[in-house]
Formats: sequence, C-alpha cells, structure tokens
Amino acid sequence: MSNLNIAVLIPCFNEEKSIGHVVKAFQAAAPAANIYVYDNNSTDKTIAVARSAGAIVRTEYKQGKGNVVRRMFADVEADVYVLVDGDNTYEANAALRLIDKMLTESLDMVNGCRITEIQEAYRPGHRLGNWMLTSLVAFIFGKHTQDMLSGYKVLSRRFVKSFPALSRGFEIETELTIHALELRMPIADVKTVYVDRLPGSISKLSTIRDGQKILRMIIFLTKEERPFQFFGMIAILLALISLALGYPIIIEFVQTGLVPRFPTAILASAIMVIAVLSFMMGLILDSVTRVRREMKRIAYLAYSAVGLKKSE
Repeated sequence: MSNLNIAVLIPCFNEEKSIGHVVKAFQAAAPAANIYVYDNNSTDKTIAVARSAGAIVRTEYKQGKGNVVRRMFADVEADVYVLVDGDNTYEANAALRLIDKMLTESLDMVNGCRITEIQEAYRPGHRLGNWMLTSLVAFIFGKHTQDMLSGYKVLSRRFVKSFPALSRGFEIETELTIHALELRMPIADVKTVYVDRLPGSISKLSTIRDGQKILRMIIFLTKEERPFQFFGMIAILLALISLALGYPIIIEFVQTGLVPRFPTAILASAIMVIAVLSFMMGLILDSVTRVRREMKRIAYLAYSAVGLKKSE
C-alpha cells in the first residue's frame, strides 16, 4: 500500500462546519494520501477552511455532485481513489480497511455500507428509499451491493478512467454501481459506521426530489444498457392493449362478416404496429449497446489491476 498513489476525493457544497474535520480525519487515517476538495460554488467559507486544513482545493462551477465527480475523475491521477462526502458522516478510519479489501481481493469498487443506530443520521425515509432503489437496480442489473446510495466508495484507477459519468446530481452513486455491474467488475461491500452531521451542518439531500432523480436515472440507464428488455416490455404492453381492443372486433367479424367499430379496429391495428416497431427497436439497440459495452470494457482493460503492473 505504501507504493500506491492514493487520492481522497471530497465533493463539497457549503460544508464549512464539517470539511475541516473531514480533511484532518483522512489525513490521520491515510497519511500518505493526497486530499482533494472540489468546491461546487459554496457561498460560505468551505474553500478557506479546507485549504487551511491542508487539502488541495479546486473548483467545479457546474452545479451538482455528478458534475463535480466527473471533473475529479478527469483531473486527478492516482492508483486508488477514495470518494467520500464532505459532511463528516462517514468513518475516515475505515479508509485503509476498504483499500486493504480492494488490494487483497483485487477489486475495482469497495462500497462502504452504512450502519448506524442514530435515527437522525440515517432517516427512515432515506432508508426506505435506498432499499427500494437498491432492490430495483438489483432486479434489473443484478445484486452485488446492499447500500447503493452510500457516498463512501473506494475505486480502482481502471474503474475511474472507464467511467462515463453522465449524471449531474446525487444520482451519481446509482450510475457508479450500474457501471460496475454492466462491466461485471469485481466489487464488494464493507460495513462502515455512519454518524449524524455536526451541529450547524445542513443536509443538501431531499428524499423525494432526489429519489425521483435517481429513479429517472435508473429508467434512463435501463433504456441505455438493457434496451431489449426496456422496449420489449413496452412492446408486450402495447400488444396486450391492441389485443384487448381488437379481440371483440375480430370475434364479431368472424360471426357476422361485419366491422361495425371501424375506428377501434384502426386504433388496435396502429397500436400493434407500434408494438412491433418497439420490439424491433429493442433488437437493434441491443446490438448497439453490446458494441458500446465492448468499447467500455476495452477502455477498462487498458489499465492494470490495482497494485499490479502490466507485466504482472
């Protein structure tokens, strides 16, 4: 581990109350690591506090955590990346434990699963939303993590440099997880203590608003990464609607030779045509997605596993 270049990446927005504690905690937990704080248009003293604590401070002007993570992944060069929020709710002392897990098992992502008995730290609404969204992603893409929305992750260089980063806001954690699942990367969970914010520190997360954004991201990535299933379900739904509308007309035509509800017959036929087109679209886009996945896999394999050289 002493030969590795470790970068701690901390996206921040108005965290003057906590950022100093976070920087110092990670300096103590991982003395050899470089601590980067990327400020996202804070209106308080976040930058000054982070800089005085000894962090390397940079700024991303496009608002949103996803935009900050995209910039950090593009700018910072390291072997191992520790991504953590700047609100002082995550266990800094667990960093080396997560990194050791990555090195020992040659993983690409180690997710810090939150455990806490403090209701205020991890509110019931957040717990329920996390469980629902994590379960939905597990159903669609496969189950490999218990806490998808945790902001505490250790990532390998090849994970970071192959990650497209399309998200703008808090849905970035969902995109990170799905990226790992789509490329079938080796990942694992490690339990970490989760605590309440410091007095005066305010959460930027809205359970309903950000939950809706995450759900939209899941739907978008399902369309992008599972187009055959996505458009296939639409095709099945439209076909069932078409059959429900057209079946009585067909029966009546067989019995009487007449089509008395001609507009309904046209509507049923049109819906069936759209269903067939949706099915064909899913087939075509599935082939395109396979090529895109192969390209991302090639970009991923361009970097060696963490702790290993190309010759190894």
